[in-house]
Amino acid sequence: MISNFLGGNKGGGNNNRSSLPTDVKEAVSKCLDAVQIALENKLSRMSIEFLVGTTYGIEGKGGGRNKKGGKKTPLALTNNEKPTKESLDTSDRELARLFVDMFQPVGGDAISVIFGDRNLAQLAQKNWDGESSASCKILTINRGKKRGMGRANGKKKKRAVGFAAKMAEEFDESASGPFQLPKGCEVALFVPPGSKELIPMKRICNEVGMGSLILINARLDKMTNVDPFYHEFESGFYLSMDPQENVPGCLTHRSYPNEWRLARKSKVAPPQTFARFSDLFG
Repeated sequence: MISNFLGGNKGGGNNNRSSLPTDVKEAVSKCLDAVQIALENKLSRMSIEFLVGTTYGIEGKGGGRNKKGGKKTPLALTNNEKPTKESLDTSDRELARLFVDMFQPVGGDAISVIFGDRNLAQLAQKNWDGESSASCKILTINRGKKRGMGRANGKKKKRAVGFAAKMAEEFDESASGPFQLPKGCEVALFVPPGSKELIPMKRICNEVGMGSLILINARLDKMTNVDPFYHEFESGFYLSMDPQENVPGCLTHRSYPNEWRLARKSKVAPPQTFARFSDLFG
């Protein structure tokens, strides 16, 4: 069970929640703890951001070890290797998977996970299939042609009829007309939203009322001319390396409802906080 991987920080106190995590397991636990507090405070629009390319070990061979509470995975606090698109997609998908597990009490039919294209949605469907704690509706917000479809060498390619493709089509309620969330949706996870998702997301926010909308790794601080719409989303959890050319060895952290922290890495101790501020966008 993923719940064994999470552990949890219930009862840990505000100081524990505000401290910087030292490994992935602790970071995830602090993140979900912060989101629980935000939900209790009636916060319905949140953004969640982890270090780029974080490995959670939920899918594949590494998952079993972490789920059983074994070896802890260090946080990737260095930028020595540039992550691949596959590793980035996997990281985003696994983080979304953790939230799907967290929200299971509301029921899988009330949870929607929205990806940017069909390929990402199909990978999620394939990797999560058969897991009771992954019950949800997997949707695609941008309905362009699937990679590998269309024509090749002047001939129309045969349409995929595998299980994952069939399930993706079954869940994709955006097959025609503007994208809409399914009826009865209480939690919508956008993974990871970008500029193409901005317009439909704005419309959805105006339509759905008080349902919970959560942005997964939107990287809002990396966008130029951030749309004011994004300021409607409170940061539930944020952990990111700062531009190393400006502040080498530093990272920024925020765990709701605490203030933002700027910390410096240490070779022999956890990152040490040296500055605090109230708003990332200032």
